[in-house]
Amino acid sequence: MTGAAKRSRNGGYVFVRSEKQALGRIHIAAGPRLCLNSGQDGGWRMKQSRAAILIAGCVWVFCGAAPCLAAAPADTDAYVAHAMQTFGVPGLSLAIVQDGKIERAKGYGVRQIGTDKMVDAHTVIPIGSESKAFTSAALAILVDRKKLKWSDLVKDKLPGFEMYDPYMTAHMTVRDLLTHRSGLGLGEGDLMIFPGTNRTRADIVHALRYLKPATGFRESYAYDNILYIVAGALVEAVSGQGWEDFVTQNILKPAGMTDALTSYDASASNETALHERNSGPIQGVGPQSVLTRGEARTLAPAGGINASATDLARWMNIQLAHGKLPGGGQIFSPEQSAMMWEPVVVVPPEGPHRLAILKPDMQDYALGWYVEEYRGHKIVRHTGAVAGALASLYLIPEKNLGIAVTINSEDGMAMTSVVYHLIDAYLGIAPTDWTAVLDKTQKETIAKAEVTMKAAPGSKKAVAANGVTPSLTLSAYAGKYQDPWYGGITVSDRGQGKLWISFDRTPNMEGALEPVDGDKFRTRWTDKSIEDAYVSFAVKGGKITGATMAAISPLADFSSDYQDLHFVRGAAN
Repeated sequence: MTGAAKRSRNGGYVFVRSEKQALGRIHIAAGPRLCLNSGQDGGWRMKQSRAAILIAGCVWVFCGAAPCLAAAPADTDAYVAHAMQTFGVPGLSLAIVQDGKIERAKGYGVRQIGTDKMVDAHTVIPIGSESKAFTSAALAILVDRKKLKWSDLVKDKLPGFEMYDPYMTAHMTVRDLLTHRSGLGLGEGDLMIFPGTNRTRADIVHALRYLKPATGFRESYAYDNILYIVAGALVEAVSGQGWEDFVTQNILKPAGMTDALTSYDASASNETALHERNSGPIQGVGPQSVLTRGEARTLAPAGGINASATDLARWMNIQLAHGKLPGGGQIFSPEQSAMMWEPVVVVPPEGPHRLAILKPDMQDYALGWYVEEYRGHKIVRHTGAVAGALASLYLIPEKNLGIAVTINSEDGMAMTSVVYHLIDAYLGIAPTDWTAVLDKTQKETIAKAEVTMKAAPGSKKAVAANGVTPSLTLSAYAGKYQDPWYGGITVSDRGQGKLWISFDRTPNMEGALEPVDGDKFRTRWTDKSIEDAYVSFAVKGGKITGATMAAISPLADFSSDYQDLHFVRGAAN
């Protein structure tokens, strides 16, 4: 949804789950998915040995201080196949454009494991938090039409808009919605929409007032998805059209993106299946399996679009042409194009899982885009992640070059190795065997994570060794609990020593609660793609008063923002 790596999430590269944010997201979308994605993209920003690669038969032209390719590397198909095989990706979609031409729009592999349905140039795959650029473009169109200004106060344009802090409510502008500097914490509020929800966008707008800020307004960068959903609601309020209709009529159709969908539709003839690995000791390992659900439509402005290689090639050409259509006319003006690419907030260096070799020389966030420098070249890009799919789109304006890679699984290292292989080739940079580098990194990360998880409190091994029992009878924990922004959960005693938890506003988010220590339990969700969590009950005077939660895995995607929940037990319990 998911995108600085769904489940896009996506500043630098970190190991996370799905945007949604995206080393790939392990979106953010739920669990330590072992894929490369930007750590604060979302999407789900879930959630990223050198060897020479001989590029034979390539045509070279002079490009500044070093030669750059004038056509796709001759080994592209072979490299894609090798990366897919190494990491086990079922299907991959690749688009390359340069100088206004589509050099490649091609599919590889299958749309669903166990079938012979092939991915082609018109197969659509979720692009997660890359959708944020479409929401930004929708607002830019409204600015061009004088319906809106970037400096307009959101409260004056969107009925019911209210932040927790009155100062934020009074000063939040349209630009602020898009720049991840509102003061909300990383991924705060994502559990309202991931892994699914029965809420509307109006519900999300209303819940904003209960999200306590983590920092001061405009103080620092922290990737979020919630405010892009609010931005989608703003498009609806100003235009009088639903976000889906406005984007379809004003962007997708004029751009010729005839394959694209504004949300996942498993029944669509050109749609792919989504795949995940959740049968191993940690999420992200084990055999590939088909995910049986898609993302909620509510999150579409933050991470809902599905697009084909052909669609993304056209979108990249429009971006590189600053809104101009190939046949004439503009989707948005050059002035708004410049505004959307203008850096607003510095993205700080990220945490311990960052892949140092891919660290950009500098990185900022603009309006729906990261702007960074790689080996002396300006890159405008975004990644995306949802449960079961990852996406990466890179523009190099000085070369009039765009590269987009999308996969129908959460094996993001394959996606990243292909992207950087192509970028290095086009920029004339000495080749690195990114597949080998990232394969080694992934194996090391898996090994460390497995050791940590086996020793974690509440693991089956630890429980068996310690003979853990709760401090109160199970029936004492049963009841309804309420968090101001999320809503309610229900804890029930099912008898025979079984305690059960369910998230009332998230369909199918339910599972067993197992004792860990005293009043601390751990979840075991029936949906294995959801990140397990600790649930700690607060006790006062021998009675349960509330509960807090925390993700168990050290690699959990930021969209599993359990730490932001503070449940109070209902008065009737």
